[in-house]
Amino acid sequence: MTIYNFSAGPAVLPKEVLLQAQAELLDWRGSGMSVMEMSHRGKEFTGIHAQAEADLRELMGIPANYRVLFLQGGAHLQFSMIPLNLLCGKASADYANTGEWSKKAIGEAKKFGAVNVVADNADRNCTYVPAFDTWKCDPDAAYLHYTPNETIGGVEFNWIPDSGDVPLVADMSSNILSRPIDVSRFGLIYAGAQKNIGPAGLTLVIVRDDLLGQAAANTPTMLDYKTHADNGSMYNTPPTYAIYIAGLVFQWLKRNGGVAAMEKVNIAKADLLYAAIDASSGFYNCPVAKSDRSRMNVPFTLKDTPTSISSGQASTGSGLDGEFLKQADARGLLQLKGHRSVGGMRASIYNAMPLAGVQALMEFMNEFAGQHG
Repeated sequence: MTIYNFSAGPAVLPKEVLLQAQAELLDWRGSGMSVMEMSHRGKEFTGIHAQAEADLRELMGIPANYRVLFLQGGAHLQFSMIPLNLLCGKASADYANTGEWSKKAIGEAKKFGAVNVVADNADRNCTYVPAFDTWKCDPDAAYLHYTPNETIGGVEFNWIPDSGDVPLVADMSSNILSRPIDVSRFGLIYAGAQKNIGPAGLTLVIVRDDLLGQAAANTPTMLDYKTHADNGSMYNTPPTYAIYIAGLVFQWLKRNGGVAAMEKVNIAKADLLYAAIDASSGFYNCPVAKSDRSRMNVPFTLKDTPTSISSGQASTGSGLDGEFLKQADARGLLQLKGHRSVGGMRASIYNAMPLAGVQALMEFMNEFAGQHG
């Protein structure tokens, strides 16, 4: 039985990448060492590191005046590093609130300065992207922060905010490399690796040169972007194996047509899954506005049943949820349970999820609806 892992993160990796890592685990290309055993300053690993950066620059078209940093601490640490490095003595920073990850970023930024919430979709339970002409941006803000894809709510931007002269900052943890973007429109991009790049433990930061060297005076050395930029991401020991796997993923993307080709596949996968939801006559429901549905994370609920209502379970989801997950697991369709804060189901269909996986899920969903509709 083929297993398809729909986890939101740590998430599925390309099979080709895992097989290559397996083949090279004990002896990386005749070195006699595993990558996990290498000195991060030795010629073997510095070559791996340099190739990973070069491939990422090629895939994303990263301009020469941007630095690529391979860091640790996840997006959560970036929630602090960004205001520490970018507030630059300004009165406030602008943040768009579009879901749980935006809220976390806002909460952390408030520890370092004033936050101006320019847009908020809480009025409709975080199920849409507020139109940009409603945003109340401050032209004197230190930066404008937004989350292009909210993994929990399944809301994704299909456009880039126009921040003018204000540096635009984006948390692309869950949709980086899933579609082409113009990096030059951003001041800083950050992304935890464990969704579209590689294993947990690595965080990418792409930052424009002019934003370096302006950290607050009391910023810890390890939280200053300039520290890492000046030392080629090797001020301390970096997450070497995670960087190696990320490099293999970048090469896999290049072999498969790059980001533009991946976007076409991602559109096909998302269209297939949303079509199954919309054609179910209400058995399945996705609460997100159709124009703002995520290509990466598809949340959906099952209809309530008389059994679930009479047993008092209607407030926490359909009485069919447990049976759905049980049967899905038996079919090799794993990790479909929704985030604990919202319940229901969630299928994460990142770059490494093959079209066949989404087709298998769609077929199961159609069968399940036929049995219980």
